[in-house]
Amino acid sequence: MYGKIVIKCKLNVLTGMHIGGSSAFSAIGAVDSPVIRDSLTGEPMLPGSSLKGKMRTLLAKALKNHFITQPCAEDPEELKRLFGSAGDNNKKENPKAARLQFADAFLINAESLKERSGLTEVKFENTINRLTAIANPRQIERVVRGSEFGITLVYDMEEESELLTDFSNIAKGFKLLSMDYLGGHGSRGYGKVAFSDFQVEVREGSSPVELEALLKPLKEVENYGIFSLQA
Repeated sequence: MYGKIVIKCKLNVLTGMHIGGSSAFSAIGAVDSPVIRDSLTGEPMLPGSSLKGKMRTLLAKALKNHFITQPCAEDPEELKRLFGSAGDNNKKENPKAARLQFADAFLINAESLKERSGLTEVKFENTINRLTAIANPRQIERVVRGSEFGITLVYDMEEESELLTDFSNIAKGFKLLSMDYLGGHGSRGYGKVAFSDFQVEVREGSSPVELEALLKPLKEVENYGIFSLQA
C-alpha cells in the first residue's frame, strides 16, 4: 500500500509570536530581533521546520516520558516513522524516511491585518542584571495576535495497520502544541496558538481507512488549548 494524504488546517496566533530571522545587517536603531519573512512578499512566515521540530519535541516528551535527554535515534518507533531518523551506526540502524512532510506556512489574512493593525508589532523589553541592576533594553518584533497561517502536511501511507495510530499521534502533537507555545520567549507569554478547520484528502492512492476516522482525532484538536480563539 502506498499513497499520500494531505492534512490542512488553520493556525491562529493568540498572543504575539516571534520566530526569528537574521538581524546581521540591521541598521542602527532597527529592531534587535526581527521575525522571519517570506522573501517574495516580505510578509511574516512560519517555517515548516519550526512546526515539525516543536511537535516532535513535545511528542518525544509525552511518548517516552522524558525531558529530551536522548538523541532522536532513540525516540519511540512510532515517532521515528512520522518524523524520520538519521539512524544509529552503533546499533546498525539505517536511516528512516519521515512519513510526514511539513510545508512552510504563509499568512492567509494579511490584507485584513494591514487594514487593522499591521502584520507585526515591536515589543520593548528589558533584561536586568541582578548584580548591577543595569537594564539592557531590546526590541523584539512579533507577529500580531489574530494572524492566521495556512498549515499543510503531507502524510505518506505505507502500513494500513499503523494509519490510525499515526493520525492519533499527529493529533496529539497538535494538542500538545496548543497547550505550549511556538517560537521564542514562550515562558513570557509569546507564541500561544490554536488550530482549526482541519481537512484530510487523499491525493494519491486510496485510503484503506475511512477519512472520517482519520479526521476524528484532528477535529478534537480544535480549540483544545487553554486559550480560546475569542479570548
